[in-house]
Amino acid sequence: MPHVVNRFMGLTDRLRFFFGPATRLDPDTPVVHRHDAYEQASEEDLSHFVVETDAAGHHYAVRREDLEKQG
Repeated sequence: MPHVVNRFMGLTDRLRFFFGPATRLDPDTPVVHRHDAYEQASEEDLSHFVVETDAAGHHYAVRREDLEKQG
């Protein structure tokens, strides 16, 4: 088993030489998400659905227009 660990560590050393050291950011800083056109279109598509939960705790999506027809 030590041979496998040594091979893995050697591989990570070579990758670090090629890609550079790992970036270590402050874990307390918030992650900034940038929305591209694909994400905007996806959010628009999903905005037509509402997540419902039944008595057993199962979640499912229902179209907003179907809820308006029922109610």
